[in-house]
Amino acid sequence: MQRNSKALISLHLSIFIAGFTGVFGRLIELESPLLSLYRTALAFFILAIYLYFYFKHHQDAFCLPLLIKLKALLVGAILFVHWVLFYASIQLSNISVGVVCLSAMGFFSSFLEPWLLKRKFELKNLGFSFLSLLGLLAIFHFDISFRLGIIVGIISSLCASLFTITNKTVSGKGDPKVLLGYEMAGALVTGFILVLAWAFIFNKSFKIERQLDLIYLICLASVCTIGLYLMQLNFLKDLSAFTVNLSYNLEPVYSIILAMIIFHEYQSLGVGFVLGLALIALSVGLQNLTLLRFRK
Repeated sequence: MQRNSKALISLHLSIFIAGFTGVFGRLIELESPLLSLYRTALAFFILAIYLYFYFKHHQDAFCLPLLIKLKALLVGAILFVHWVLFYASIQLSNISVGVVCLSAMGFFSSFLEPWLLKRKFELKNLGFSFLSLLGLLAIFHFDISFRLGIIVGIISSLCASLFTITNKTVSGKGDPKVLLGYEMAGALVTGFILVLAWAFIFNKSFKIERQLDLIYLICLASVCTIGLYLMQLNFLKDLSAFTVNLSYNLEPVYSIILAMIIFHEYQSLGVGFVLGLALIALSVGLQNLTLLRFRK
């Protein structure tokens, strides 16, 4: 019970931090593949410096089984694809649409987690995810002009769900900081290959035009990447991937509120927003209450 409580507090703090990722996607004036690559490269560089000094006193932590290393690299590859699609969705529409599409994470997880992790399918999880989906649909009435952004955003939410589920297969199998290092390495290699191909095909430049973008990228890489995913690797040891993905349906609410304040995206205001927020809070609250009463 106590471990679950601490894990839930850490989970919801990470969701609040994650709410800023969509904002940075709008603030940074780079196309989504390049934005994702620089985010990954900076995060890997920051973590590599830390791990260099960490290695001197924790050499045993770097001795991981080959299978765990390969899984961590794969998790990182999935993460990079999610980032590219997420920021592309925002750039093709707006922050509200991009983050609302993440509401599908819980729905995807209700099917994928039992299948991939060989667990029993739970009907109540499907009910929780549908309740949350209804809430997020109430917050934002989709505009057909954002059709492409919505499609890309839904695929992004599928990748995000796969990331959390596959991340759970390595969580607890080694030092979280070392595991994150392998994940960032997998993301960086995948990103470099994909972005190099993208730049060659579409004749794109790797240049960062604004110094302010570099500052935003450093904040995104350090706080919203390294800090965020270290927290995830820790609480995933005690929480199911479904619980994490369902709870992350609160991330769009934080992002939408921030978008209203910073970018004046007031489309979501009104009765629909209040109703949607209530439905999301209810779905997350019911799942968290179930978790605290019956340890999974």
